[in-house]
Amino acid sequence: MDRSYLAYSLGFISDLNKQTSANYLADILGLPAPAPFGPMLIVKLDNGVSLDFYDNDPPIASQHYAFLIGDDEFDAAFARLQARKQSWWADPGKQRPKEINDYGGGRRVYFDDPDGHLLEILTRA
Repeated sequence: MDRSYLAYSLGFISDLNKQTSANYLADILGLPAPAPFGPMLIVKLDNGVSLDFYDNDPPIASQHYAFLIGDDEFDAAFARLQARKQSWWADPGKQRPKEINDYGGGRRVYFDDPDGHLLEILTRA
């Protein structure tokens, strides 16, 4: 088994529809459209990692996925969230709506994808 693939690929399970979820993430992050690969849709990140979207039945529990991005990418992704009239929070518990978390000198927001997974974009880990 070629283990190098495992280091650069993450399974991202979709309960709703892999096409909807993969397109959503690619759009929010400003990435190229997902590419089919067997039963998966692949979203390639700028750092060489790919997210592999699968359909799943029965539904799974909500997961958390965080994306460390630069300031310009954060501004663009956040603008796309706002253009969609998407809800966002400054905390993973969703207690601080419509705020940007500036803990540690960076910026981060949390939001739900179409499957209800909690996504996070942040500029500093």
